[in-house]
Amino acid sequence: MEPRKRPLPRFPEPDTQPFWEATRNHELRYQACDKCSAVVFYPRRHCTHCLSLALTWKLSGGEGVIYTYSIVRQTYDPAFAPLVPYVIAWIDLDEGFRMLSNVVGAAPEAVHIGQRVQVQWLDYEEVSLPVFRPL
Repeated sequence: MEPRKRPLPRFPEPDTQPFWEATRNHELRYQACDKCSAVVFYPRRHCTHCLSLALTWKLSGGEGVIYTYSIVRQTYDPAFAPLVPYVIAWIDLDEGFRMLSNVVGAAPEAVHIGQRVQVQWLDYEEVSLPVFRPL
């Protein structure tokens, strides 16, 4: 039996489509409010601070630090079984937003809170996924 394919984001979805389209060009994008300058992530239709609808897409440099993480050592989903063990982490990007992603390119035991990381990309036919590698 062939392993099930890794689940991928579904779009078009109006609020997130520009984010996923940018990933195809290996661009990590986030939103900023034109009214109050708040950083908005995950992509939304309105500012989470002042509720303004005036949001602008910005380009992230793709660097940040690990806020917290967990090592996944067991999975019941066959699509993720080949990845075990893997690290899932909250990443605080330098631009002021936090995103959930995987940390790759290091032994799970070498990952630590406060570690500097940089985005890299897992390319699939439908979409490119941002993951992070220690600097």
